[in-house]
Amino acid sequence: MATLLAPDFEIPAHLQQYTNLADTRIGAKVLECSDDFFAEASRMLQFDAPIFVEDKFDDHGKWMDGWETRRKRHTGHDWAILKLGVAGKIKAFDIDTTFFTGNYPASASVEACYAPNGDTDNALWLSILDNSVLGPSQHHIFNVKSDEVYTHICLNIFPDGGVARFKVYGEVQIQIQDSRQTIDLLALENGGRVIAYSDAHFGHPRNLINPGRGINMGDGWETKRRRAPGFDWCILALGQSGSIEKIEIDTAHFKGNYPAQVSIQATYIENATDPQLIPQSMFWPFLLEAQDMQMDHIHDYVSEILKHQKISHIRVNMIPDGGISRVRLWGKISG
Repeated sequence: MATLLAPDFEIPAHLQQYTNLADTRIGAKVLECSDDFFAEASRMLQFDAPIFVEDKFDDHGKWMDGWETRRKRHTGHDWAILKLGVAGKIKAFDIDTTFFTGNYPASASVEACYAPNGDTDNALWLSILDNSVLGPSQHHIFNVKSDEVYTHICLNIFPDGGVARFKVYGEVQIQIQDSRQTIDLLALENGGRVIAYSDAHFGHPRNLINPGRGINMGDGWETKRRRAPGFDWCILALGQSGSIEKIEIDTAHFKGNYPAQVSIQATYIENATDPQLIPQSMFWPFLLEAQDMQMDHIHDYVSEILKHQKISHIRVNMIPDGGISRVRLWGKISG
């Protein structure tokens, strides 16, 4: 049976600085929905782009990679309530109807609430996206003007139909009770993000900040074999600026293709614009000088960390090329 892949889609430039708060990898999940007869609501929160399998059917009909409700035969509309992976200030939605051509919703609206205790029944729900027209098999980017912090979302579709993927772009708001708490300042769930990189032929550097250890060699940053002088690099922004106490570099699953060495440069910059960081990063001071790597191994560094009062960005240098699974920067948030 033939499988169709979703067309390449690049996140708009103004959203690349934000985190998808509805990413299942950081704990987002669908709590309940009005109906998901044809396709489970949880599918629309998957990170991977949707696919279409031409001859795939199940007991309920055509298999679809997304959330799809049955055809509504009475008044009302369908809805799904989801818990964000982390609380945040919402900046935009992407309601993606890819491969839903004759079964997409006519329109959609979004409500949100702040319920850190999980009590959504008694929370104050606010409309943050008015009912907006949707079209077949396309991404719909809706910008949001709100400075409120939210923990839960209700996606309403009118009157029924299917959504392939639903993304909620926003600023992560970490709920820390103790300022002395040590966290991974670079983690995806804490707002870390990729800014630029030299190469990502076999694996994207965004995998470096995913939760947990890599599941296989594809779940990491891997470059093609370098045939020219130099080395590979990527620039990452910490979700929260802070001081670093421990660094972990994990080469899980990389055995014949791990780097010979890895070094990390770092700086603190306020209100940086991403294009400026690439040339500047070459001259950032080292946070960790070049360290020899081992295959399939977690490398921990404490005494080797060079003193920085506070950092906001790092450049990971992979010498000369190869693959890394994860990078962790454990430290405390700086005011």
